[in-house]
Amino acid sequence: MNWLQALILGIVQGASEYLPISSSGHLEIFRTLLGVDLPTDETLQFDIMVHAATVCSTLVILWPMFKRLATGFFSMKRNADSIYVWKVLFSCIPVGIVGVFFKDKVEEIFGQGLILVGICLCITALLLTFAYMSGYDRRTRRPVPADKGRDISWLDAFIIGCAQAVAVLPGLSRSGSTIATGIILGDKRDKVATFSFIMVIIPILGEALLDLAKMLKPGAAEASGSISAMAMIIGFVSAFVVGCAACKWMIALVKKGKLIWFAAYCLIMGVICIIFH
Repeated sequence: MNWLQALILGIVQGASEYLPISSSGHLEIFRTLLGVDLPTDETLQFDIMVHAATVCSTLVILWPMFKRLATGFFSMKRNADSIYVWKVLFSCIPVGIVGVFFKDKVEEIFGQGLILVGICLCITALLLTFAYMSGYDRRTRRPVPADKGRDISWLDAFIIGCAQAVAVLPGLSRSGSTIATGIILGDKRDKVATFSFIMVIIPILGEALLDLAKMLKPGAAEASGSISAMAMIIGFVSAFVVGCAACKWMIALVKKGKLIWFAAYCLIMGVICIIFH
């Protein structure tokens, strides 16, 4: 992988992590278009690196909220902020189970070509369509106001977490699945988007730390020489910069209920992937 390929893939990750179009699916698509052919373990290393970059984007954009939540949680007192953090942790249980017990199975799925990506993009399109329909007021012919609905309950948090766990499949958008699930459950759109971006921090950073530990083992550097350190850095920086812009934009779009356009995009891209796989 050269620096230009890393730059393009970083930009793709930065944009598609927050937009409900599947970052893993689009990374797979653009790897195919760019002719990037890496061993599965090195592909996952790069993907984890650029995913970690977008997590950093989340921290930057949502820093005031993140700081408030951390302060409330570590105060060791029962308050709205500490309860919110516990709900986030609770939502991470499903993806944690997948990561611990099915990691090898998930890794086998990646690199299987675009047919699976296409199918999962079509599923993402259906989810976004259902979310749009459930949040659409037919009387006013407008989306239901973003602050209408209920706060995220413990059960909602777990169900949204299950959606995140299933969204490890390439082409099944994590943000799209979690946000759509929350909206379908009847949660407030302005709360669901933020919860979706906060809940991914723990599993992505955890995976990044585990991957970093593997790369630091003796002999790891010799075993993986297809991706240079410069390519990794360029991929990280480009994903971070684009991710900052995409995060702010996506929160605004969810509040306005504009997800139906992404459903159309995912359907078109899914069909193209299936036809030309």
